Amino acid sequence: MTKQTVFSLSILLVFFFHCITTLGQPAAAPAQPANAPVQPANAPVQPATPPVVQPAKAPAPVQSAKVPPIKKGVPDVTKILGKAGGFSVFIRLLKSTGVSDQLYGQLNTSNNGFTIFAPTDAAFSSLKAGTINSLSDLQKTQLVQFHILNTVVTLSNFQTLSNPVPTEAGDTSAGEFPLTVTTAGNQVNISTILVNTTLGGTVYSDNQLDIYQVDQVLLPIDIFSPKPKNKAPASAPTLSKPKSTDNDDDADADTDTPSVAAKVNASGAVSLNRHGILVSIGVAVIASLSRRDLMA
Repeated sequence: MTKQTVFSLSILLVFFFHCITTLGQPAAAPAQPANAPVQPANAPVQPATPPVVQPAKAPAPVQSAKVPPIKKGVPDVTKILGKAGGFSVFIRLLKSTGVSDQLYGQLNTSNNGFTIFAPTDAAFSSLKAGTINSLSDLQKTQLVQFHILNTVVTLSNFQTLSNPVPTEAGDTSAGEFPLTVTTAGNQVNISTILVNTTLGGTVYSDNQLDIYQVDQVLLPIDIFSPKPKNKAPASAPTLSKPKSTDNDDDADADTDTPSVAAKVNASGAVSLNRHGILVSIGVAVIASLSRRDLMA
């Protein structure tokens, strides 16, 4: 073979050997980036946990005032009178003035008792027309209370009362709801000064309440008596003339004597006249002297 052929074969062999060696080596790992990505300096701030809102508590229910339980067997005045019959006007007054509710409340919450003198409808009919309607609300209340004693009085105990007997209307002093109770055997007499009547039958009676019928309305003097008229105001006092100690002749002399003021006026007039005369003389003298100077 020629030298060129050998040289060419040598080059091919070297090329093939190089290729085989290169293919037999594992593939090179990919090149790492020069610098790793820069991490952020601070991690993003996590949002704060929202506060848990507690549901508002419902307001505690307001405790209402304790109402005392109703005792069993508490007597109701209006129902008792309504059942008895013949007391419709008095029942209406008890309700309209609120006295019936007060009685029921006190009988329910205390051991106090009451005695009631209940006028019949006929008793109210005997009054002058418009008598009750002419009263104010306060007077109507006082009228009803005047028929009530703040104690339980049985028929056998009326004789133990001390006069004047106090009522629910007010004081027992003169002119302020005095009530007098007297007994004569089994009869009980009631007097208000304006009214005299006797106690009728018993409408109701227990250990807390006694109700008696009366055939006249008990009229308290403080409401139904005429008020005293006001006296006419006294006239203003006048000054009396001083008595004269001089006799009649002196009095006549005083009347003829001019007053001090007259004397003053007269003296003033005289002095003015004198002054006018002096002025006139002075003017005449001056005029005379002036004429002499002119003639000279």
